[in-house]
Amino acid sequence: MQIDVGDIVKLKKPHPCGSSEWEVLRVGIDFRLKCLGCGHQVMVPRKLVEKNLRGQRKPD
Repeated sequence: MQIDVGDIVKLKKPHPCGSSEWEVLRVGIDFRLKCLGCGHQVMVPRKLVEKNLRGQRKPD
């Protein structure tokens, strides 16, 4: 699975703001993700992102 900085990923569970799409800001052992709904940023372990990934696309 190839996820790059700038990609948009869709995760299984939505963020409390209602959006389930996230922009990838950092890639490594952990991912830094930015919610496209409210702009909140979180660090998530790679294993958790790969498990909950439902879709991936390049930015428009």
